[in-house]
Amino acid sequence: MRDNSSAIVLEAPPLSRSRAGLWWGLLGVAAFSFTLPFTRIAVEGMSPLFIGAGRAVIAAVLAAGALALTRQRLPTRAQWRRLVFVAAGVVAGFGLLTSFALEHTSASHGAVVVALLPAATAATTVLRTREHPPRRFWLAAGAGAVAAVAFAALGNGGFGRLGWPDLLLFAAVAAAAVGYTEGGLLARELGAWQTISWALVLGAPVMTAATAYALVQEPVSATPVQWGAFAYLAAVSMYLGFFAWYRGLALGPMAQVSQVQLVQPVMTIAWSALLLGEPLGLPTLLGGLAVVACAALAVRSRLPR
Repeated sequence: MRDNSSAIVLEAPPLSRSRAGLWWGLLGVAAFSFTLPFTRIAVEGMSPLFIGAGRAVIAAVLAAGALALTRQRLPTRAQWRRLVFVAAGVVAGFGLLTSFALEHTSASHGAVVVALLPAATAATTVLRTREHPPRRFWLAAGAGAVAAVAFAALGNGGFGRLGWPDLLLFAAVAAAAVGYTEGGLLARELGAWQTISWALVLGAPVMTAATAYALVQEPVSATPVQWGAFAYLAAVSMYLGFFAWYRGLALGPMAQVSQVQLVQPVMTIAWSALLLGEPLGLPTLLGGLAVVACAALAVRSRLPR
């Protein structure tokens, strides 16, 4: 009986670790689910460039303070090179691209396109880690991409009529997928909050210059509600949310934790309806379900049986 109880004790930590990864991932997804609606609110009173760059500058100040107070060790040269991809993907790319896109499209429309992100993240993880997933993974990922493109095209009047906001959203998905994958891997070496903090510090000079340029070109004239939305984007979407998300990916298994991201577009569409009064039309619901279903198949096909 002692041997059996010892075996149970030895097997418990991995199960607990897996559950912890899923809960941390869900917390991060919940934080990110407000990003598109709050961006849509903010662009009514601020330029997209100011929103995308300015929120990264504020988050970088918070990150620099946290790193200095805790006296974190500097990343190695190889880790700095990998942090470039995190900074380019989630610090600069996703924030800037979605800000410009949401100036001309609805948050619920953006949520359906961004629903492709779990499958895109799974695909970049496969390529980055040189996995060999089954053929059904690539079929599901490809089907999700086709569904997202079809939804975006139909929303602009038919196939072949993708608007430039949709192209920006697809580019944002690609940027975030790279940043999520590399950030999740780096979080195992540097720590979850340390990874996003160093990425923000790395991107701070460029984002500061972009913010200054945005203020010169178009002075900000925003309401308190719009400033509140911007504050959330800076403190939570750009920084604190990654504490939970990268923590969940680091605890892993990464393929399983990435499944949690499938609820994000559903939550975003719900927030868009509640906060912005955007109608939940049948095309949006069907498009969202189709993309999420394909992304779920892609992610689940990588899970061990």
